[in-house]
Amino acid sequence: MPEIFKKRIIELLKHASYEPVKLPQLAKALGVSSEDYPAFKLAFDQLRQAGHVVIGAGNLVSLPALSGRIVGTFRANPKGFGFVTPLEPHAHGDLFIPPNVTAGAMTGDIVAATVTKKGERAGQMRCSGEIIEVLERAQNRFIGTLLKEPQGWLVQPDGSSFFDLISVDDVTAKGARQKDKVVVEILSYPTEKYLARGVIIEVLGKAGQYDSEIKSIIHQFHLPTEFDAPCLEQARTAAAEFDPEHTGTREDITDKVIITIDPPDAKDFDDAISLEKDSKGNWVLGVHIADVSFFVLHGSPLDAEARNRGNSIYLPAKTFPMLPEVISNGICSLQPEQKRFVKSVYITYDRDGNILSRRFADSVMCSTQRLTYQQADRILKGHTKGAKPEVIELLKSMETLSRIIEDRRTKNGMIHLDLPETELVMDKSGRVVDAHPADTSYPHTIIEMFMVEANEAVASLLDRLNVPFIRRIHPEPDVLSMKNLAQLVRAFGYHLPRNPDRTAIQDLLAAVKDKDCSFAINLVVLRSFEKAQYAPLHIGHYALASTHYCHFTSPIRRYADLLVHRVLEHYLQSARSRPSPSSSSFPPSSSFPRKRESIPSQSSWTPASAGATLAEQDLGEIGKHITFTEQRAEDAEDELTTVLILQMLSDKIGDELDCVVTGLTNFGVFVQSKKLGIEGLIRLVDLGPDEWKFNAVAHCIIGQRSGHTIRLGQPIKVFIVSVNVPARQLNLAPVKPLVTPAAEKKKGVTVKKSKKARRRGNFR
Repeated sequence: MPEIFKKRIIELLKHASYEPVKLPQLAKALGVSSEDYPAFKLAFDQLRQAGHVVIGAGNLVSLPALSGRIVGTFRANPKGFGFVTPLEPHAHGDLFIPPNVTAGAMTGDIVAATVTKKGERAGQMRCSGEIIEVLERAQNRFIGTLLKEPQGWLVQPDGSSFFDLISVDDVTAKGARQKDKVVVEILSYPTEKYLARGVIIEVLGKAGQYDSEIKSIIHQFHLPTEFDAPCLEQARTAAAEFDPEHTGTREDITDKVIITIDPPDAKDFDDAISLEKDSKGNWVLGVHIADVSFFVLHGSPLDAEARNRGNSIYLPAKTFPMLPEVISNGICSLQPEQKRFVKSVYITYDRDGNILSRRFADSVMCSTQRLTYQQADRILKGHTKGAKPEVIELLKSMETLSRIIEDRRTKNGMIHLDLPETELVMDKSGRVVDAHPADTSYPHTIIEMFMVEANEAVASLLDRLNVPFIRRIHPEPDVLSMKNLAQLVRAFGYHLPRNPDRTAIQDLLAAVKDKDCSFAINLVVLRSFEKAQYAPLHIGHYALASTHYCHFTSPIRRYADLLVHRVLEHYLQSARSRPSPSSSSFPPSSSFPRKRESIPSQSSWTPASAGATLAEQDLGEIGKHITFTEQRAEDAEDELTTVLILQMLSDKIGDELDCVVTGLTNFGVFVQSKKLGIEGLIRLVDLGPDEWKFNAVAHCIIGQRSGHTIRLGQPIKVFIVSVNVPARQLNLAPVKPLVTPAAEKKKGVTVKKSKKARRRGNFR
């Protein structure tokens, strides 16, 4: 628990706008409850003892000053300079390293540096220095494209971690050819005079081909691919021994109308839905999740491998599953007309969508029909040809209940961000030939609402049982992030309180819906939030407005869900070993809480009786690991998607794109294609004949002579100037200059910062 608070404390103190406050005010700024204050205080004390934070005059909390020898992580820029992020955060942020004093450091290297100069810039104290030693290299292997140049064979590295060419010798040893994608191992690192030297250790294939790019991503992100022999043997044995007729004490629900709704290319169907009405006319939602814990036992080879992988990885046209396909796409996949073991969550609602009771069970089910989201959407819109009557009725009921639940959750503060995803259109060779916004039809929301309800139901149960488990947490944003958000929103012409609550954010998102600035505002709201993560800490999920939350509904592809299934299984085993309470054993309805779970008493079921439940410390380590693997999977998917789209655009130089402004800097404007979802850069010099300046206070770029202003969210039509696939760069320019020479001659506009504004500076 302290580790989460340590991270949040440091992040808040690193804020450009942070002004030192006392410890109680710091806790308030982070939204720390009285219940969590002891853990917060412990985290703070540990940080202070380690010298990471200091208490100065007036008992004000801050980061230590930047001075002396600094050890940190280097981040290079293509222009030759870079920054050192101290391993122990300091009050003045990152250390700027000018060109020629980087000592050959590469992105990710751990370096030692000294401060050589201090000064103020944009109202902030800035420090520059020089690297005196590279302490630890981040990596010694790089992936890149082999080039034949007059000075010899060179490798152009992929990505942004290393920008310089690498000289290689004896390329014939591995049979490498011009424009092959290769893995090169560094023999000597670059100096001011010489390029890095390396040796080719593997040829991945011809650069630009899909298989080569997949191999490149695997190497770059160290993705797990093949399963070892013990895992495959365990999976095959489980599949061979699975007998769906030997159900033991499982509830038989094979006669119920149950459907799955998934993307068209999905094969691992791990969730299914039933919906009925009880004798009182109340909705009874059934969420049925593949019982992976029945096949993957704690401590087995498959369990160890699933824990290491953390999650399945979904890349364009390629999947690396968390579990072997004989399990993920076979005995655990809820395929139509096949008996499958599941864990069922039953939630009873009144007509207004309020929860009356929850029940949990081990079951055996049989899917009535497998639908895609598009098929479900067509049925709901009246195109019912080929659909079973009972499925049509079920879908309509699902939509009705989903809208009721969505309305209730929205009233309770759930925040929904409208950030469309991109779907690639690929030919048989794996090349992208087009892209378009992904399907967002209402069946997606139906499944989302039902999965959130089931996740919340399980977390509520386990919290009442007081047993440690992996939660999905989303901390409340700190006050400085919300203050920053309010300032950014004002630049769009909208108002937010200085410390907005969920309702204010909901109102903002509703106000910008379908407007040109909608994407940009949704994006800045997202950036104002912390990322959700896995941890045993009980702090709830801010965006979902949920006090109790975990991931339960995807155990085929997420290890967190598998862990939760195991804890739930111990509860179910205990529940089966005691007599079921009769209806007369409950208090009268007038005195009974409206939301009820049938759980054993604390005397009959405790964390100790759960047997295989993990200690909170172990769960903390697992949580950090699977949070990392989740982010790794997202980064790998984003990287490959970017590469494939850039390859397509490299053949479309001069083509026009409809974009929206998503970022403003002192060197250019970042814009995102509405259709392709890819981001590109417009250099200031390409905006038109004017002197363009970035105004950090007003959050805009202003033409100093014309007065023309560029703001976030502004639509802009651009054309493709150039594409650099290895560097992942897309350079764009406006189809028409934003100002003309005639407009440039108009009276200049100067925006002067107040002393207060200069002191605050801009937010990062």
